[in-house]
Amino acid sequence: MAVTLKDVAERAGVSRSAVSRTYTEGASVSEKTRAKVEKAAAALGYSPNALASSLTTGRTKLIGLVSNNFHNPIFLEVFDLFTKGLQARGLRPLLVNLTDEIDPANSIRMLRAYSVDGVIVASSTLPATFAEGFKEAGVPVVHSFGRQSPSPKVNVLGIDNIEAGRMAARTLIARGYKHIAFLGGPELATSTQDRLTGFAEIASSDATVRWTVSFASNYSFDAGRAAMQELLRDTPAEAYFCGDDVLSIGALSAIQDAGLDVPGDIGIIGLNDMEMAGWANINLTTIRNPIRQIIASSIELIEASLQDGTRYPEARLFACTIVERGTLRPLP
Repeated sequence: MAVTLKDVAERAGVSRSAVSRTYTEGASVSEKTRAKVEKAAAALGYSPNALASSLTTGRTKLIGLVSNNFHNPIFLEVFDLFTKGLQARGLRPLLVNLTDEIDPANSIRMLRAYSVDGVIVASSTLPATFAEGFKEAGVPVVHSFGRQSPSPKVNVLGIDNIEAGRMAARTLIARGYKHIAFLGGPELATSTQDRLTGFAEIASSDATVRWTVSFASNYSFDAGRAAMQELLRDTPAEAYFCGDDVLSIGALSAIQDAGLDVPGDIGIIGLNDMEMAGWANINLTTIRNPIRQIIASSIELIEASLQDGTRYPEARLFACTIVERGTLRPLP
């Protein structure tokens, strides 16, 4: 049978309330009593019941971890880092799949049913209003990888996607490509729109460069492969900025299957620097998204929001860098 709080109290020679206070964050208990309780608990193999504790404190320590793109392998890395980071701080991640969901109302109802203390929206494609819906419902929220704003209504952390688009265009032009192209994810995704804005700004400023635009149906390998197969039916560009590594890898697959060489015939640059991008058979030149730093900062902010509900929302911007590998021709 499971060891109960009563068993620990009897062995330690203290009241049940003393045992409860020992395992209640912020509760008052003497060091002598705490030592007796912990010694008895260790001898009996007792672990406090998190659900019972939440009834006492009114806090579940559950954090809803919300995303809408489970087709992209980068989110395996994202969820790994988030779950480890939250658990290290005594918080409990509750993973929520919102693929194809754009209305926060359904999500709010579901997460309220689980009595989550806060929510992290981990998405670069959802609009700002999605995360704002949680705040309006009184739920502390952080939007990781969200669209930047000078006056955010919720905590937003991520990269400057417009600048990432500029970096990609500058990188392609510096290598002497004269026909460059943007291959984005879903056309209505905020990340796609912003990356295209930056790319177009630089590409259109150089009169010697021709540039074109196309979109994939989503951020996935299959979507990137299908989009590139369609582009190869006509005259393809000399080099592509694929707005995401997984799109780039799908495009790379299509190019190679067509008997073409990367970077000999077509160059590719991605974005994110997911683990797979560095594999020897892929070796993707890409723009590094500092995912670890964004996630660590997101966890810090959600914890701070739980402790102080009056905090003003912050916008934290993280710098990107170019990772040189083998899918672009070298600089002249």
